[in-house]
Amino acid sequence: MGSIFQSLGRTVLAGVVLLALIVLAAGGEIAGSPAWWTFFMRWLHVLCGVMWIGLLWYFNFVQIPSMPKIPDEQKPAISKVIAPTALFWFRWAALATVVTGTVLASMNGYIAAALGLQRPFAAIGVGMWLALVMAFNVWFIIWPNQKKALGIVVVEAPEKAKAARLAMLTSRANTMLSIPMLYCMVLQQNGGL
Repeated sequence: MGSIFQSLGRTVLAGVVLLALIVLAAGGEIAGSPAWWTFFMRWLHVLCGVMWIGLLWYFNFVQIPSMPKIPDEQKPAISKVIAPTALFWFRWAALATVVTGTVLASMNGYIAAALGLQRPFAAIGVGMWLALVMAFNVWFIIWPNQKKALGIVVVEAPEKAKAARLAMLTSRANTMLSIPMLYCMVLQQNGGL
């Protein structure tokens, strides 16, 4: 068992195998039906969203507030190793969340009504628009500026500081938007607008 947990890849694979066993034990005959595929897409959407918003909150609740407390000689561990890896998963989780959400809305036949904020899909529509703004921020504001702040793209010190501040402020904006976005997503599942 220890060898499973010593590798992230084996741990994830074990989780997938465990999930497959649970699906089969709980009535595998429904797996593959249209309703199951819709459920499965919703589950993938939630899984991607948990990674995206979890990393967003990690940056804002843990990493950003902790950086001033870290001695200068230890900061490269964050800026050269942890932050680039976290930002990789962060931006791809954002994209995966948007893609799986779009597929899910299409499978359920409400994508146009939701994006048009039509009842009874206005709540999910507001959540979708907030998520699209947030994903745009991740890919086109946060990531390009983080590359400068982390030294992946070499710039002068004043531009590096400016980029770090813009990335942080945009990340904070996304944290703010994540609160009503998550509310709207859950609201739709519980009656909607």
